[in-house]
Amino acid sequence: MKTDICIVGAGPAGIFTALEMLKNNSKKKITIVEKGKAIENRACPKQKTRECVNCKPNCHITTGFSGAGAFSDGKLSLSYEVGGDLPMLIGEEKAQELINYTDEIYLNFGADTHIEGIEDTEEKKNIRKRAIGAGLKLVDCPIRHLGTEKAQELYYSIEQFLLNNGVELLFEAECKTLMLDNENGRCLGIEAVQGGKEISIEAEHTIIATGRRGADWLEKLCAQYNIAHQPGTVDIGVRVEVRNEIMETVNKTLYESKLIGYPKPFKNKVRTFCQNPGGFVSQENYDNNLAVVNGHSYKELKSDNTNLAILCSHNFSVPFNQPIEYAQKVGELTNMLANGHILVQRFGDILDGKRTWQKELSRSNLRPTLPDAVAGDITAAMPYRAMINIINFIMAMDQVVPGFASNETLLYSPELKFYSNRIKMDESFNTSVKGLHCLRDSSGWTRGLMMASVMGVLMGRILSEEK
Repeated sequence: MKTDICIVGAGPAGIFTALEMLKNNSKKKITIVEKGKAIENRACPKQKTRECVNCKPNCHITTGFSGAGAFSDGKLSLSYEVGGDLPMLIGEEKAQELINYTDEIYLNFGADTHIEGIEDTEEKKNIRKRAIGAGLKLVDCPIRHLGTEKAQELYYSIEQFLLNNGVELLFEAECKTLMLDNENGRCLGIEAVQGGKEISIEAEHTIIATGRRGADWLEKLCAQYNIAHQPGTVDIGVRVEVRNEIMETVNKTLYESKLIGYPKPFKNKVRTFCQNPGGFVSQENYDNNLAVVNGHSYKELKSDNTNLAILCSHNFSVPFNQPIEYAQKVGELTNMLANGHILVQRFGDILDGKRTWQKELSRSNLRPTLPDAVAGDITAAMPYRAMINIINFIMAMDQVVPGFASNETLLYSPELKFYSNRIKMDESFNTSVKGLHCLRDSSGWTRGLMMASVMGVLMGRILSEEK
């Protein structure tokens, strides 16, 4: 089959590429290839089974229309300072303008008009003061919270809009490889499989927008087809869960505390990410049966706990060039200790050098919101450097949020973010292969819903302007 624009991945970047082209009255045929299901057909059975059943062929939380965004907490970061390194590529001013523009699109499709964390209160100043004293940087970032259930409604509206305006959506179709004209160094389209049938899609422009889950796959394509790229950062960390009472002031004042530090002795960058007041810890499954932890926050349904990620960034130098595989091995080892599940441990037990036992969790004020997490010893799998960085960062956080480093604070593992395959591109997202563009988190340039959406908007404009 033939199309003008072939987009691999129906996540925010791919979706907003198509939306912007429609808004600019582009007459080009757009085909989106997605290995998962339509959003209305995505449902995680864990809501009924109470434990992960490892859905095949794909995890419903991480694949399907809107990607992991449909089952995430649905937070839109409204500052260019948050969401990856795209501003380095297109400029900070342009990035902020695009965020403001993209935010309006989300509002038009039903996003909550309320913005969290915009008031410059005395309490915010006190939080910043405590952060400075702890050697941490507080990043101001207004947040528009969609909520997990509301995000699904919003993205369903977008899906129907695309379908009603002629965008071709191929669901349960998995892209296997690219079609290249090696003589002219040009991408001619993709080869995919849908319903057991092989299909070839020829396209003038091919856009890879596969998200974090597709990072490893894209890295292999880069090596196979000599697409210019470089190993970048991989984040290894934990998801921390505490009682809402501990985070009450921060939740009320900021909603999400984005804190960055460089704890001794290694001084790796360590940061908080994806804070969920009254939220729930969740499990996601990647390819090769890799189980990783994440967090959800609903608009209506609330728990007694707040969870957030603490991530330690690792940058590797030559000769090592397999950062994604390195992080996967950490995750696999942790999964092994938990018999395929998520591992959880009390912070006090880590400091005492002992594992956590299941019966000990039931005695605490803090009850896990991930019911099938397995109590054990995270330190048996976590690399020493990452573990020391995380421990020291939590100690620093305790100065900002008293009680954060309590004995009963829960750490879930593994929390992994794969951004490491940074594609070399110009500001129009042209790669070293003509006709091939890479967007979203797997490109190595963005992190999170908003920046991925912004990348799609800009891609849509570029393609619309082309004659």
